[in-house]
Order: sequence, then structure tokens, then C-alpha cells
Amino acid sequence: MHRAIDWFVHNPVAANLLMFILLVSGLLALPGVRQEEFPSIEVDAVQVRVPYLGAAPEEVESAVCIRVEEAVEGTEGIDRIRSVSSEGLCSVVIELADGVDKSRVANDIKSRVDAIDSFPAETEKAVTAEITILSTVLQVAVSGNADERTLKLIGQQLRDDIVALPGVSQAELLFARPYEIAIEVSEQALRRHGLTLQQVGLAIEQSSLDVPGGSLKTEGGEILLRTKGQAYRGREFEEVVVLTRVDGTNVTVSDIGRVVDGFEESDLMARFDGDPSVAIRVSRVGNEDVLDIARQVKDYLAQAQREVPEGISLTIWQDESQDLVDRLDALARNARSGLLLVLLALTLFLRFRLALWVAAGIPVAMLGTVAVFPLMDISISTVSVMAFILVLGILVDDAIVVGERVYAHEKMDKPRLLAAVDGTQEVSIPVLFGVFTTMAAFIPILNIPGPLGSFFNVMGVVVIIALFFSILESQLILPSHLAHRKAERERGDNALLNRWLALQETISGGLESIADRYYLPAIERALRWRYATLALGVSVLAVTLALFISGRMVFQFFPSVEGTHLYASLTMPEGTPVEATARAVARIEAAAERLREELDAAQAPGQPSKIRHVFSSIGSTIPKGSTNFGATAQSNIAEVGVALNLPRDYAGTPTIEFADRWRELTGSIPDAIELGFTSQAFGLGSAIDIELYGKQFDELRSAAAELRAALQGYSGARDISDTFRAGKQEVQLELLPEARSLGLTLRDLGQQVRYAFYGYEAQRVQRGKEDLRVMVRYPEAERHSLGDLEAMRIRTADGTEVPFASVARAKLARGYTTINRVDGQRVVQVQADVDRSVSAPEEILDSLIARELPEILERHPGVGYRLAGEAEERIESMASLVSTALLALLIIYTLLAIPLQSYLQPLVIMSVIPFGAVGAVLGHYLLGMDLVFFSLLGIVALSGVVVNSSLVLVDYINKQRKSGQSLHWVVGHAGSVRFRPIILTSITTFVGLAPMMMDNTISTTMFGPMAISLAFGVLMGTVITLFLVPCLYLALEDALVLSGKRSREPAADELLTGTEPL
Repeated sequence: MHRAIDWFVHNPVAANLLMFILLVSGLLALPGVRQEEFPSIEVDAVQVRVPYLGAAPEEVESAVCIRVEEAVEGTEGIDRIRSVSSEGLCSVVIELADGVDKSRVANDIKSRVDAIDSFPAETEKAVTAEITILSTVLQVAVSGNADERTLKLIGQQLRDDIVALPGVSQAELLFARPYEIAIEVSEQALRRHGLTLQQVGLAIEQSSLDVPGGSLKTEGGEILLRTKGQAYRGREFEEVVVLTRVDGTNVTVSDIGRVVDGFEESDLMARFDGDPSVAIRVSRVGNEDVLDIARQVKDYLAQAQREVPEGISLTIWQDESQDLVDRLDALARNARSGLLLVLLALTLFLRFRLALWVAAGIPVAMLGTVAVFPLMDISISTVSVMAFILVLGILVDDAIVVGERVYAHEKMDKPRLLAAVDGTQEVSIPVLFGVFTTMAAFIPILNIPGPLGSFFNVMGVVVIIALFFSILESQLILPSHLAHRKAERERGDNALLNRWLALQETISGGLESIADRYYLPAIERALRWRYATLALGVSVLAVTLALFISGRMVFQFFPSVEGTHLYASLTMPEGTPVEATARAVARIEAAAERLREELDAAQAPGQPSKIRHVFSSIGSTIPKGSTNFGATAQSNIAEVGVALNLPRDYAGTPTIEFADRWRELTGSIPDAIELGFTSQAFGLGSAIDIELYGKQFDELRSAAAELRAALQGYSGARDISDTFRAGKQEVQLELLPEARSLGLTLRDLGQQVRYAFYGYEAQRVQRGKEDLRVMVRYPEAERHSLGDLEAMRIRTADGTEVPFASVARAKLARGYTTINRVDGQRVVQVQADVDRSVSAPEEILDSLIARELPEILERHPGVGYRLAGEAEERIESMASLVSTALLALLIIYTLLAIPLQSYLQPLVIMSVIPFGAVGAVLGHYLLGMDLVFFSLLGIVALSGVVVNSSLVLVDYINKQRKSGQSLHWVVGHAGSVRFRPIILTSITTFVGLAPMMMDNTISTTMFGPMAISLAFGVLMGTVITLFLVPCLYLALEDALVLSGKRSREPAADELLTGTEPL
């Protein structure tokens, strides 16, 4: 390395070209780097979906889900199997182990599922696919006082046009029921014509179709033959012949029933600001650029608004691209402020040109890092920008050490070329290994498992790359620039320059004066009373630990990140009429309007409302995240969303308080099973989520009820619910013995009842881009009561009609709404949200596990539990963080031991690490913030930063010991000599992070704790480096002397007086 330093100093062209290459490469790569709000999250899971339309959850579980579980069980690479059996659908999610080939395992699972031949005949084809997360860009509400068909047609046209835009490949129409052609035939009509629903369906199948007939090879060429008769519209199906009588007359569909060319019989509707609505969700796929997609779609919508019918509004309801812009702008603003503060700090303590060349390392390292982004598939996101802010002040640390030593050698009257070479080479080893220790500290962030790891890995990668380029700049480029820089301007006739130079000299001289007048006497007393000093340090650690034991300091793993939308989710009992759900939604909407009035009361006249839009849906939830596994529409589910109209730099009342006030205004809703309010934009699942598993559903239900009751006793726990839901009422059919004498089987009974009340699927027709079903069933009026079932006629094999009651018995029962299974066992989840200003989820969970939960499990011996949601992520992430943090500490120890050539001195340096953590904790305490997972990441990263100054200090002490001076004198003076670079590196790191710490806007609050940990940890590490490390150094020497491994050096009577000891 020394030869490279010398070569670059004497070859300024090479140094300038290297800098130019890094700068230009970054600038050229920058426009091509995609932008996204958060890094793409990889989910190692495969989903199998098998529709079993019309089946109850228990039927779906036994006939489909269990067979899928058994088929895929044992596949190599599987970690966990989760299944959900709901009405008409089996969904199985297979979670994969870390590090497996996702595509290979997905193919194995698909092969095993496709080989299942025991599914019921009514099931549809199983769909097996890897779970991928699509990043939502925009959600557009298409609303107006129009009927359902009109809104859907307009929505379909808009969706197709949006997908046709260049660079846009994913758009989905939401809240629109699928089309369906229903052929309704009454029981009376069937009896009159001697038909069955199945015969009507078969007649349609045989008459409505296109059949290719091959070709004729004529002399004039080949002519294709084709039978064409496929019906596509309702009126075409009316003309289909169902029956031909012996007299030659035909009976058509229109003669026996009514054809309804309408929508599927499901309860799905949405309103936007009070008007009927559908929505279009535009998503990003692969490397598509969020901002480019948003720009094109917005331009198209502006044009489309002029073309749609009058009264139809096209409104962007959710704009993730604007959230991206807001977050990036806020982070960029903090980055600019931090950069200016770093420059100001450098120019105040160093000569102006020296400071500029030291600061030049920041853009060089950052643009060099950006140049690598396309090669490593890294995007410009909030996480990567936050990584740059974290490393902002750290990037110049090595440059400060190099610049300060070069400047010190210049003051020895050395030529600039020689001073640059000697100064850089003097500190090159500790600087290099110091940066390596910082890199090593970010290894734990690279190894966080699961979705959280995909989120944070980018941060570790960006920091490590930036630190690598900072080494190149500080060791090869900076020395050359310092050696060939112009002479500093001296005082002259320019009054402004004179004042600046005077200020600079005052501050710089003041720092040296502090070192000589205050630090030297202080370190003298500390070294004389070194064991008392060490005891004081230990007591500081004890006091910090006491903050946690006393409860004054609380750790929360991952508080939800607040957004600018409020959501109220409602679940009514299964089978609730859609009209009852609609009344409950109207009540929530009315509460939202009262909330609007309260928020707007403080607004000045003419200012816009604090609530921009209100979106409500019945039958489905409002998509909020980037995954959508799909679900059947249910009349008992609803959700209301409120879009807040907040400024981009909003830093006022937390939006969770708006959600809490909305909850108060709504009050309790009669019969509601679950009613939750949130403003969460990003989270890791429920704050409290406990999975109870066992074989007996009754035991699980009872244990879940007891656990819910226990949670209600904790202050702060709210929105408590469980996943057990009593299903709809069921009519279970049994075949009477008399029926068997008529040749009827249970299958005959079940099929005829299914065809009458669910329908016989005669065909699937591709109409446009939609695949619609043609169903034959009873009219809606004959499917409303149990009396309709009893009035039904059952047909025997010879066509004889018998009353339903004469061959079957019906009994009422109640099933389940959904059945959740994990690894073959039924599961009920007990979930709750937590008001984190009252209690931390960790406190409630620890108390539950220690007290109530063992008692509940003792009363229900067949029930076990596991933690899910945020707690599961916490356990997994913390375990990984601890194990890799130990590995990182071992690597840091190795990197310190190599340049110091000692086994014990690295321990002296690493003693700074726990005190850096103390500084981080005290910083959170002073600013009134709880420790969170982001705080821990800052502390982990801090471990590599705080040792750098100590490494340079101890390395300097070791070199000065060869000068023959007293060890006490050398140790004391080493801190004085290194005082300015140690203080300056700490100041630049702190001020670089200060804007982020002080920024409490909603866009950046999630990153504040990480900045606090790093900034305050560096400050505490500086104090420890200047006082405790020298004391530990001498204490280590005392231990070596006592052990006889080193001879005692004569004590200095004139300790730290600046003269040679006598």
C-alpha cells in the first residue's frame, strides 16, 4: 500500500483520472437506476389454490386441503405448510427453508399436486405458483352515479388502456363482480317438461359450441371446415333448443326459464366519496420504474377524464409514487443538510482548501457506489438513501485522519510531496483496518433472515461499498490532491476573508487550547487514578442497565410505520345479510364525516379539508400492501379507508391519534365480531399474535376465548380478536332408507341439491378478456327459504319424481367460516393491537407467557402455542442479529489484532463498544424515544465505527513507545496529539446525522432511532476513547508487569508536563 500511495502522490494525473472515472461512472449510472419506495422483498413461499365452489369449509378441508398437504409433505426444502379452508376455496402456502432453489421446489410441489387424482369432481384445476410481491404504484377510483355494468365497462377500458402504456405491464380491476350468465328454471317448469337441471345444462353444452372440422384440399386450395354455434350473450342462449318433441316442435331455453346476463351472485360493492365505484390498481413488475409508471398513468388519466361520460370521476385514491417522492425528498433534504454541516465543521477546524479536499471524498465515494447499483440490482429507495445518510459523516473519518497527519507533517517544514507521502503512510495501516472494522460491523445487517432481511440487506451492502470507495479516495486520491493543492490564502485587504481566517484560527486554536489546558490535566488525573476511572466507567454501564430493569427504558421491536391513510376494518358474523353490513359501514362513514368536521374546525377559511377522500368496500378488504392472494366475496366483511390531506413535510399530531379518535366517534357496532382502526403503512403483522394449535377444535375455541379474556385485562391491548369464527348455518342432508329402494344414492341427492341451489355449470365462455360461467339453477325466488328445499322434487334413475321429504332428512347445524392449519394441525390465532404509548407488546407477551398462558394450557392439555406476527419476526431476527453480531465482533477483533500484533490490545480498543451502546441508549432516553429494532441496527453498526479512533490512538502509542519516553508520558500525550482528529471525526459523524435525528416528519420517523444510536454512540465512544482507553492501556501494562511478562518502567515524576522525565 505504501508504494501505491507514493506512486499516486507523484502521479497526480492518475489520481485525478481515478476520481474522474468514479464521478462520471456514478453520474452516468444514476439516470438508469430504478426508484422505488422500499427495496423489493423476496418471499420464499409457494401457494397452491384449489377452488371447490359451493363447498363448506369442512368439506374443503377434508376433500382438498388435507390431500394437498399430504402430497407436498416431505418435499425437500419445505419449512412449514399453512392451509386455509374457506367456503369454496382451499389455499395452501408452503414456506420454504432459507437458501433453497425456489423454482426447483415450486416445480416439485406442482408435480406432486398435479398427480393428485382423488379430488372431488366439482373442484377446479389446482393453481400452483411462487408467491411474488407486486409493488403497488397507484390505485385509481372510478366513481359516479352509474350502474354496476357501466362502471365495470369503463373500468375495463381504462385498465386495458393503462396496460397498453409503454413501461406499464400490470393493472387490475378491483371491486367489480365477475360476469355470469344464469339460466333460471323453476321446479314447476322442469316438472311440466319432464326435465332436470342437468339435462338443461347438457343440452346447452351440446348446442352452444364451435367444433373444428378439419379441412378440404381442393384444387383451388385448402378450405377449413368449422361448425360454429357458440353462444356468447344472454339472448343467444335463449334460442338454444333444450327439448325436441315427437311432433317436431322445439322447446328452447326461453320457453322454460329466464336467462340473466348479469353478474355472479356475490356480495361485492364499493363507494368512493358516497358514489358507487370500482378501482384500478397499477403495479410495478420487475425493474419497471415507479415514477415513470406514475407519470404515464397520470398523464393518461388527465386525458381520459375528458373522454369518459359526464358524471364519472377518475381519482387517484392511493399514490405510492408520491409517498416515494415525499420520502426521498425528506431524506435528500436531510442528506443535503448533513453534508453542509459536515463541510462547515471541516472548514471551521481545518484550513479551507484542506477541508474541501477532505470533503471531496463524500461525493467520490457516493457516486462510485451508485455506479455499482446496476451491477448489483440495487435501486434508489428510502433504505439505500438512508444508508448514504448513515455513512455520510463516516466517509470522511479516514480522510480527516489522513488530512490531519499530512497537515501536521507540513508544519514540520517538510515539502508538500514528502509530507503527503509520510503523513498518509504513517496512518495508512490503522486507517485501512479501521474502515475494515466498520465494514465488518455491518455483516449482521446483511444476514437478517426473512422479509425483514430483504428490506435491510440493501443498507448493509450500500454502506460497505461506500466505505470501500472511501478507502480508495483517502489512500490514493486525497494524498495527491493535498500534495499539489494551492497555497492557503493569507490575510490581506479582504475584510471578509480576514474575519473568516480569524474565526477559523480561533476555533482551531481553541481546540488545541482545550487539549493543552483542559484535556492534559484531566487525563493526568485519570491515569493516576485509573482504577477509579475504570470503576466509574463500569458504574455507567450499571446505570444504563438499571434504566431497563426499572422500566424507564423500553424496547419495542418494530412499531408500525404510520401512513397518511386511516382504515377501519369490520367483520360481522358469518352469514350476516349484506344489508346489515351496509348499515354498519354507513355508521363508520358517518363517524369519518364527524372526524372531518373536528379536524377542519381548526382550519382557516379557504383551506382544504384535512380528509381528502373516503373509500368504503363491502365484501372485500381494501388492498393496502403489495400482496393479494385473493378471496371470495363475503357479505360479512367490510372496510372503510380515509385518505388524509396532509402536507408533504407533516410533523404534527401522529396519525394513529386520528385513527383512535375515529374509533371513539364510531363507538361499538352491534353484533360486530371484529372492528379495528389503524393508520399503519408498514408493519410486520399483528403486535400480539399467538397461534394455538391442537386436534380438537372445541378445545382450541375454549382456550382462545380464555386467552382473549386475559388480554382484555392488560392496559394498552385493544382490537382483540381471534380467527375462530362460527360459520353460517348449515342444512346437513341425510338419505332415508326408503330412498335406497328407489335406486337413489347420496351422490344423486347431493348433486341434485347442488344443481338446484348452487347451479350446474354448463359452460365457460371467453367473452372479451373475461372468462364467465354459464350456470343453470332455480330462480332466485325459489332459493330463499327452507320451504324451497322441501318443495324440491328428487328424480330417480328412471325419471320418477319424488318429494324431497320422502327420501331425505334435513337437520340444522353450524360449521366454521374458515379452518386454519399449520403443519397438519388446526390452528386458532389470538390477535391484538397495542397502544404503544401505554404498553409495549413485548411487556404484555412476557407477562402472558409467564402467568396466564401456562394456566390456560394446563386446563386444555391438548393445546399448544407458538408466537406469530411481530413476535415471530422478532425472535427470528434477534437470534440472527445476536449470532452474526458475535461473528462480527470476532472479525473486528481479528482486524485489530493484525495491525497491533497483540492478542490483548484489541480487547482494550473493543471496550469502547459497550460504551457506544450506552451512548445510544442515553440518546434515546434524552430524546424521549423507545429503543426499537432500528436502534439495534444502529448500535450494531456503531461497533465498527467507535473502535476506529481508539485503533489510531493505540497504534500511535505503540509507535511512540519506541522513542524512549516514559510510558505514562507517551499515553497522556498520545491523546493530546490525536485530540483534534478524534474530536473532528466525531463531530462530522454527529452533525451529518443531526438533521435526521431532528426530523420528525411522517416520512422519515422510522429511520430516526438508527441515526440517534449512531450519533450519540459516537459521542460517548469519543469520551471513552480519550479517557478510558488510555487508562485500560496502562491497566493492561500493570497486569503484564504483575504476571512477570513485562518489566516495570520507571514512573515519571513530571507526568504530562511536556518535558523529558528525569
